Amino acid sequence: MTSPSRLEKTLFRLQSQQACLAWAFREIVDRPGPVIELGLGLGRTFDHLHRHLPDREIYVFDRVNGAYADCQPDPAFLFLGEIEQTLPALHDRLEGRVVLANSDLGSFDRDSNRRVAEMSSRLLPPIMAPGGIVMSDLPLSLAGFDEVPLPPGALEGRYYLYRRAG
Repeated sequence: MTSPSRLEKTLFRLQSQQACLAWAFREIVDRPGPVIELGLGLGRTFDHLHRHLPDREIYVFDRVNGAYADCQPDPAFLFLGEIEQTLPALHDRLEGRVVLANSDLGSFDRDSNRRVAEMSSRLLPPIMAPGGIVMSDLPLSLAGFDEVPLPPGALEGRYYLYRRAG
């Protein structure tokens, strides 16, 4: 059997991400707290988060703003630069409050993915609320979190879900 093409890999990741987002929206519906997006990219996921969570504060982090004009986050909640610096700078504002974090920073570069997964695994736990959900396109090692089974429609190895204990 041949391995999936890059197009198929992208399709499977997006299908899995959409299924995980739909599941996460149901999980946090009655839980107050902000949402964070690591990796704005073209803004497609941010647009989806904003449409489904219109009353939530959505903090967005990326190196640059390359989002489509109709997918722009509120400038007050957009933090540009190295995530390793911008996210910790908001520690006091976010500590223990985030109910949903989507980390969409993976690439086709294994070394970069390893570094990004280590960074996300280190930076996300302190800001997550008890019971908070982390979604990631890379497998993470989050202290104090349990891996959550994927919902229907999500493919193993294409997206990952974690929930903070407590």
